Amino acid sequence: MNIASTRHEVRTRVEAGDIDQLGHVNNLVYLRWVQEAAISHWRVLASAEEQASVAWVVHRHEIDYLRPAFVGEAITLRTWVGGATPATFERLTEIVRSGDGQVLARARTLWCPIDPATGRLRRIDDGLRARASVAERAPSS
Repeated sequence: MNIASTRHEVRTRVEAGDIDQLGHVNNLVYLRWVQEAAISHWRVLASAEEQASVAWVVHRHEIDYLRPAFVGEAITLRTWVGGATPATFERLTEIVRSGDGQVLARARTLWCPIDPATGRLRRIDDGLRARASVAERAPSS
């Protein structure tokens, strides 16, 4: 299965604790949702061996906030893998209000693979790299 061509969805609901002083979902909650979607996608698509030998740390998050979300709303998190460099993998995420399909936010995150035993950056073997990313891209940061 080509991970890069697979879009993964996670469903969630806005809880009272997600709301900030302005009455809508706090920015940190969107960030949490981006991470939850990424972790869920990796767990679904990677083998047990891959999950044991590769951990991921964030290098960069970019989130464009487009519309607010409010308590009680159903939310769909859509994520997929983009390009890769030798040190990073790009992950794209859309946060969508399930009721009307409105995109609330879009995120681009760069993740670095590490060895979970040492915490050091690690290379990804060619097979996983081919399955886990689209064509390599130049870093934009």
